[in-house]
Amino acid sequence: MFIARLKAAVGVLLFSMTASAAEPRVDALEIVTASGPHKFEVEVAQTQAEREKGLMFRRSMPRNRGMIFDFRTEKVVMMWMKNTYIPLDMIFVSSNGRVVSVAHDAKPMSEAIISSEAPAYAVIELNAGVAKEIGAAVGDSVRHAMFHP
Repeated sequence: MFIARLKAAVGVLLFSMTASAAEPRVDALEIVTASGPHKFEVEVAQTQAEREKGLMFRRSMPRNRGMIFDFRTEKVVMMWMKNTYIPLDMIFVSSNGRVVSVAHDAKPMSEAIISSEAPAYAVIELNAGVAKEIGAAVGDSVRHAMFHP
C-alpha cells in the first residue's frame, strides 16, 4: 500500500514538473481528403518523454488542434488512452505523408491497444469525430515538414 501511494505521489510530482516546462512546439499541418484540405495546429511530440505523455491529463482541446507523434522510423505503432480524458481519433501516417489507417473515437482512460495495423512513421491525434467529419481515409495525404513525399 505504501509503495502504491509513493508511486502515485512521484507521478503527480513528475507531472507537475513536466507541466511547468517550456511550451510545446506547435506546427501547421494539413490533411488533404476527398473533401479538400483541412488545416490544423498540432503540438509535436518528438522526444520519447513527449511521446509517452502525449495528451494525457488534458481536459479539453480546441477543435482545430491536435498532436503529432514523430516516431522517426516506419513500424507498426501501438497507442493507448491511459490517463487521457479527451476522446480522440488517431490518424496513422507513413513517412511519405500518406494515411495508412484511421482509428475513430478512442475511448478515454482505456488501456486497450490501438494498432496502426500497417507501418506508420507518425500518428496524428485529433478530437474524436474530426477524422469522420473531414472524411479522413487510407491514402489521403498529410502535409507537414516531417513527411517526405
